[in-house]
Amino acid sequence: MKKYHLIIIILSLALLPSISCNNMLDLEPVSSISSASFWKTEGDAEGAVYGMYERFRDVTSGNLFLWGEARSQNMKQSVGNDFSNMRIFQNTLDATEPGPGWNTLYRVVNDANLILKYVPDIEFVNDENKNHILAEAHAMRAFCYFVLVKTWGGVIIFTEPTEGYVPEKMYKERSSVEAVFDLIKKDIDDALALFANDNFPSGRNRWSKPATNALKGDVYLWTGKVLNGGNSDLSTALNALTDIEASNVSLLPEFGRVFDYDNKGNEEILFASKFQLYESGNTFYYRMYIDQLPPNPLPGAAEIIGVPRDGNYWTLTDESLALFTEDDKRRDETFYELYSLNENTGEYSTFYGCIQLKFNGVVDGGSRYFLDDVIIYRYADVLLMRAEAENALGEDPSESINKVRQRAYGDNYEDHIFVNGSKEENDVEILNERLLELFYEGKRWWDLIRFDKVFEKVPYFENHPEDEYKLLWPIGLNVLSMEPKVVQNPGYQEK
Repeated sequence: MKKYHLIIIILSLALLPSISCNNMLDLEPVSSISSASFWKTEGDAEGAVYGMYERFRDVTSGNLFLWGEARSQNMKQSVGNDFSNMRIFQNTLDATEPGPGWNTLYRVVNDANLILKYVPDIEFVNDENKNHILAEAHAMRAFCYFVLVKTWGGVIIFTEPTEGYVPEKMYKERSSVEAVFDLIKKDIDDALALFANDNFPSGRNRWSKPATNALKGDVYLWTGKVLNGGNSDLSTALNALTDIEASNVSLLPEFGRVFDYDNKGNEEILFASKFQLYESGNTFYYRMYIDQLPPNPLPGAAEIIGVPRDGNYWTLTDESLALFTEDDKRRDETFYELYSLNENTGEYSTFYGCIQLKFNGVVDGGSRYFLDDVIIYRYADVLLMRAEAENALGEDPSESINKVRQRAYGDNYEDHIFVNGSKEENDVEILNERLLELFYEGKRWWDLIRFDKVFEKVPYFENHPEDEYKLLWPIGLNVLSMEPKVVQNPGYQEK
């Protein structure tokens, strides 16, 4: 392990002198000296893979949640002020305040491109190991472009690494949405062909065949529903999600244990981005905890919260709270409602806010660190995607949904058995189930787009039905000023 960490450090240092100050994609190209001397051994290849996953943490530590959930307005400002992300909450982004840009994703894309260029020429003791690394690079590139295209629409396609200042390779126009999805689907197929089996790596924090099948299901659900791919794409999604059943996955008996720091890589996880004490910084979830208890809190609150940390900037909306029934065991494992004493009534009725219990980190040396792995795909997500595909194809999604509900309601499951209804009725149930199951996991915004419910479920869009252009994010002025061939998304050009 120390050897790989040293390789990453050396590679990172080699990257720095070659970064073009004029290219806002900031792809961290490798110099000709480092590329000539580095890509020689199996250890070099493995070190490059570690570097790719390390840079992937820059995506998952916060941006992935902001892109995938924050705009859905299932949460709101709490007692603290998260001024840096306020306009994401409010859906008032523009080119001046565009939210997190795409550079972190393109850095990971470039890492994948380097691996795909150089690893085929490296001799391995076992070609299966080489193929596995190449499969991981294909899967990672596909995932990054999937996030890019869902967030900004057509984007710049790079399939070759940026190595040195070559304007004709670095400055490119945006490709069409269809072209981006062609690349994504090809990368997924290439990855699946290269994985030798359904085995998971230790810790489940690297791409595997089951995780790539989850990505395939996710992608084809999107193209089937959002891009009019129809039953052909929906059937492909369902087949990919069903193939996952052959791997070592299951729902954990206790919902809360899925996310615990001391239970990383459990059997419900298909792929997670790794965060570790003394190795990485906090995830975005530190913004949802609390730095101190309010005066006269509800008895027992201190024991539940444990060691406070940072500020409570984000909390659940009343609408989100209302969706969780009291007998849903996920409620008390997802968040905690903090009340303090109302001196006028003598009751603990003054609402202070919700703090997340999902992803609440680990306590070490008397301090709390938010270092739970950021989950990309887990089995409950797969089951609910499968239910979505089944329903879209006119099949009964009851079995898939009820597996999730059995754990969620336990002894009260009989009161919550899903019964197949019309497609429209089923979609309402599936979408709500995904919110309850996947809250805080960076899925809600994209779910709402896929189900075509943004203008029904998000208050801003209910009040501004004319703002359909805002389903895509704006491209920041900093990118536009440094990328001469990149054009702003429609609608933001006049703002």
